[in-house]
Order: sequence, then C-alpha cells, then structure tokens
Amino acid sequence: MPYTFEFGSIAQYLPVLEKGVLVTVELITWGALLGTALGIGGAWARTQGPGWLRGAVSCYVELIRNTPFLVQLFFIFFGLPSAGVRLTEMQAATLAMVINLGAYSTEIIRAGIEATPRGQIEAGKSLAMTRLQIFRHVILMPALRRIWPALSSQIVIVMLGSAVCSQIAAEDLSFAANFIQSRTFRAFEIYLLTTLIYLLLAVVLRQLLGILGWWMFARRVRQ
Repeated sequence: MPYTFEFGSIAQYLPVLEKGVLVTVELITWGALLGTALGIGGAWARTQGPGWLRGAVSCYVELIRNTPFLVQLFFIFFGLPSAGVRLTEMQAATLAMVINLGAYSTEIIRAGIEATPRGQIEAGKSLAMTRLQIFRHVILMPALRRIWPALSSQIVIVMLGSAVCSQIAAEDLSFAANFIQSRTFRAFEIYLLTTLIYLLLAVVLRQLLGILGWWMFARRVRQ
C-alpha cells in the first residue's frame, strides 16, 4: 500500500517548530561563545600554565572527550541537584554544551599554539612585549587562523549534538519534533522536515563561521 504524505496536519504546529529552532540557535550561540572562550583558557593552561593547572585541565579534557555527551548532560541536570546545584533545562543544556565544546576546542587550539614558530615568540620578546601581548598577538591570533576550519567544524558538531538536550525537556528543535509527532502521528513528515532544518542550520552556521573567520583573519592580513 503506497504511503500518503500529509504535511497539512503539521502546519498548525509551525509556531512550536519555530520556537524549537530559536532555542537551538540560542543554545549554540552561547555554547560556541563560552565554549571557545573556555577552550582558549584551557589551551593557555596546557601550554603556558603552571604544572598543577596543566594536570587539572588535562584531566578535564580527557574526561569530557572520553564520555558521551548525553551522560554529561544527565550528570549536570540530574546529578548536580544531589549536591544542591539546581539548574533549569536551558541552563543545564547550555552548561553541558559549553563544557563539551570547551574540552574539544582546548585540544584544537592547543595544536595551533604549539605550531607557532619559536622565532616569532623571540621576536615579540625582543620588542619588549609583555607575556600577555605575546600570547594575544603573536601566539593566539595566528593559532586561531590556523585551526579555524577545525574549530568551526567542531562547533557545527556540537550544534547537531544539541538534539539530545530534548531528553531533559529543553525545548529545542528535536523536542518540538517529538512533541508534534506525538500529536499528529506523522513521524515520517515531521522528522523529514526536522532533518532538513538541521541541515540548513548546519550549512548556515558553517557559512557564518567562515565569514567570521574572514573578518578576523583574512581581511586584516590584506589591510
């Protein structure tokens, strides 16, 4: 018996789907900004920080990179309340994404930092630049330029991974899709539409990150 497509029943739930998209965009915005900042701090700690801090950051990176994101999310949302830390669904989802991206971006940025030629650092010292100035202008910015494509890909991966945040009732795109499916029983239609939306979000995000990378690096080099 041929399958009959029926998208009309989904139309009335478009506001729910729109809200899910906006929540997903909000999650990846905060996750990318704070996660990248955490990664920069972690990369500095692993390359130039004191020994005890390097060890602590190394343990954090290995812990996060070798455990499932879903388990990390459950620990934050269901486990932390046992220690008296209570978070809303959105707070827990955002924190989980920041911590996850922070660990991966730490290693990506560290690789870029360690590829900095020693001569450039010595040149910065000869110009009487402070350690902070050397790290910011001589080490960090060229390192980010080198690893920007890899970091952009990791941000997109984290955005797609945010779909599991619906498991703690964060009202993202996948939560909206599950809600609509439970009301309409049109699983094929709603999940096909959701897949296309995630694809569009990934493509747009990658393009935006590419433009941001051009603005931060290529444009300034030409100037």
